[in-house]
Amino acid sequence: MSEPIRLSKRLIELVGCSRREAELYIEGGWVTVDGNVVDEPQLKVDGQVVALLPGAKAEALEPVTLLLHQAADQDSESARLSMTPATLSEAHAEGHRPLKGHFARLTCVAELQQGASGLQVYSQDWRAVRKVTSDLAKLEQEYVVEVSGEMVAHGLERLNRGFTWKGQELPRIKASWQNETRLRMVLKNPTPGLIELLCRSVGVSVVSMRRIRLGGVAMSKLPLGQWRYLSSKEKF
Repeated sequence: MSEPIRLSKRLIELVGCSRREAELYIEGGWVTVDGNVVDEPQLKVDGQVVALLPGAKAEALEPVTLLLHQAADQDSESARLSMTPATLSEAHAEGHRPLKGHFARLTCVAELQQGASGLQVYSQDWRAVRKVTSDLAKLEQEYVVEVSGEMVAHGLERLNRGFTWKGQELPRIKASWQNETRLRMVLKNPTPGLIELLCRSVGVSVVSMRRIRLGGVAMSKLPLGQWRYLSSKEKF
């Protein structure tokens, strides 16, 4: 019986490509083992049927940006680790092949307010990271904030014009009621704790908060704990 060998070596034997080309074919999702796509060049194979799919290209994966509906009790690192092919939103899966390489070298950009749920953005694409990082001061972030308590008179007006509270100058934001207990707040690059401070300054307390938009990119109908790819038509 033959000894198991690396999938990349078996592919070299089959198609006569270089080691690097074999790794690129495999990492790109172009190789099947017994009919199933395998994207790990180091996987050991023995008697399985290995095949190269039609149209295969020995090219490095295009960098991706992933959008996650993060839970409030997660930090950005644990949330990143929760993204797997199994947690890709079924409603957004068409036309995509989630590969192991899509989850490597991800940078979290514009982190959520502490304790918030909602849109968290991770990217391998240096262009997206640079765009968000350099424009962060002017990018709108939209939060839906569940509150308790009774807002002071003219509280919304205060939030929309900016004011000084207890000696601290608070920024002007866009605020409106979504319903009797839920505020819609649009801010630019909110500092940690700013949303709680703004709410406290007008007499209400934060029960929960959820980010639904960063710049021109909305979370859309993305279930909690699931993720999707940023489309080519979406721009921050």
